Amino acid sequence: MTTTELPQRPAGARPPGRPLSSELSEQLVSVAVDILADEGWGRLNSDRVAARARAGKAGIYRRWPTMAALARHALSTAPLVEVPADGGSLRADLCGLLVRWTRPLDRAERAAASLVGAARHDDELRAGLDDALVRPLAGAVRELAAREAARGHELSHERVALLGSVLQALWWQRYTAFGAAPMSAPQVEQLVSDVLLPLAEPDPAAVAR
Repeated sequence: MTTTELPQRPAGARPPGRPLSSELSEQLVSVAVDILADEGWGRLNSDRVAARARAGKAGIYRRWPTMAALARHALSTAPLVEVPADGGSLRADLCGLLVRWTRPLDRAERAAASLVGAARHDDELRAGLDDALVRPLAGAVRELAAREAARGHELSHERVALLGSVLQALWWQRYTAFGAAPMSAPQVEQLVSDVLLPLAEPDPAAVAR
């Protein structure tokens, strides 16, 4: 049976039968993340998950009706974006937001990266990436902008939106630049200074008015 042939449950409905084991659920999710991170979306299927977890396929489908639903849930188990501690300036805050760029993609990031291409054609995967990356990143940018406003340098809504859009594009590029080496701390600082900070500067015409 393919995942598209499985009956669909209403969102939030508990599957029938005995209560689900949280320990097995965590094990299945961990296996799914491992497969996504190490082998990619194309290798995630119920046979491989069941074999690695030493569980029955029925136990998978009682929890998630499709592999895309399992992948979406797996994305929610580890943060892809973390709001940095207040560094005292927008420059420091942006460097803190991008500090993980100085390290190779971790397990959760590799799992997310494996879904980027397929998400263009799968609503469930796209929603999973929205929940795990797009919305948290937008929230982080809003938080950094609020801090800057509290320092007396309020960013316009347009500038905040532009900064968020560019950061999101850079994040996708990082996920899809397979084999690219991590950036050094000075490179991150240069990216912030040369690309991101200018986006937060007020429009000279608006200032003149």
